[in-house]
Amino acid sequence: METIDMRLKKLRKKVLELSQEEFGKAIGLSKSNISNIELGRVTLTDRNISSICRTFGINEVWLRTGEGGAENMFLQPSGDDEYSLSLGKLSVKENPFLRNMVNYLANAEPEQLQVLEDFMTSCLGSGITAARPAGQSPCE
Repeated sequence: METIDMRLKKLRKKVLELSQEEFGKAIGLSKSNISNIELGRVTLTDRNISSICRTFGINEVWLRTGEGGAENMFLQPSGDDEYSLSLGKLSVKENPFLRNMVNYLANAEPEQLQVLEDFMTSCLGSGITAARPAGQSPCE
């Protein structure tokens, strides 16, 4: 049976793709605390569980019990909440490209943003999964 510490490790490592240090920083814990929690040496407190769920948009029932499986892992956030969660995920990654891109976007003129939006739409489509003819690369 999967335990809360196993779910936490799977969430951090495989889903969020964060190091223990990055994950801990996002919720105010040290790398060693995260390691001890994942190893089952330390129990997650209610405060830590709330912080994880709030920071990463995780369903608290899933984290505590595993109920509903992987499809129940995340809350179904509103558009504004999803935006905030995405910014939060970007802010804990040590990636200069992401930092520079966010800064560029925040300071871009509307015309520049339109060019980027058009490019991204042509590559990714207007939704998460855009229909493309078989064999066509995303940016053709």
